[in-house]
Amino acid sequence: MRTKTLLLTAALSAAGVATSMAQVFSVNAVGYVNKTIPAGNKLALISNPLDAGAGNNTIGNLFKGAPDGTQVFKYTGTTYVVATFDSLENAFLPASAAATTVEPGEGVFVRNTTAQPLTFTFVGEVKQGQLDNPLPAGLSIRSSIVPQKGTAQALGLPGSDGDQVFQFKLDTQSYSASTFDGLESAWLPALGELEVGEAFFLRRGAAGTWSRTFSVN
Repeated sequence: MRTKTLLLTAALSAAGVATSMAQVFSVNAVGYVNKTIPAGNKLALISNPLDAGAGNNTIGNLFKGAPDGTQVFKYTGTTYVVATFDSLENAFLPASAAATTVEPGEGVFVRNTTAQPLTFTFVGEVKQGQLDNPLPAGLSIRSSIVPQKGTAQALGLPGSDGDQVFQFKLDTQSYSASTFDGLESAWLPALGELEVGEAFFLRRGAAGTWSRTFSVN
C-alpha cells in the first residue's frame, strides 16, 4: 500500500524515481527488445514495445521469469493494479493482476527489488498499418505503439492547449514536465527524446487519439 501511494503521489506531483535502457534487435516485422531495470529497488516506467499476440500481452507473460519480489504496477487512471512475482508459486500474484494486459501504446512501472540490474526481453511483432492509441482525459501512462526512438511529438503525439507530458530524467531520476501551448502550437519546454520501450505520463483536458500509419518497408 505504501508503494502504491508513493507511485500515485509521484504521478500526480510529477516527481519520482525511474530509469530504463533499451536495445532493439530487428529490422523485420518480428523482433525483440531488451529493457533493463536498474538495481536497488528502483522503478522504471516502460512500455510493451512489441505485440506478443492475442492473449499474450499480459503482465504474467511479458515479465515471466522475474526474480522473487519483482513488482509491476499498471495505472488505471485512479489507482494501480499491482502484480508481485512469487518464486515459490513461479507466478505473479494475485492472478487477476497477472492477467492484466499491457498493450503496445500503454506503459507500466516495474520495480527491481534485487541488487543487480534486471533485463526483460520483449518478443513479438512490430505493429503496422493504421495505428490508433486512445488518449483518455485526465492522467494516463502512454507510449508509442511503434518501437522507435524520438520525441513524442516527432512520433505523432497530438496536443491541445494545457495538455502535459511528464518524462523521466535519467540523471536525476525525476520527472520533467512539458505543457502544450496552443498559441505557440508547441510543447514548452521542448519534449525530451524517448527511448524505445519508454513510457510517459500524459495529462489531457479531453480524450483524443494518437493516430499514425506505419510500415517497416
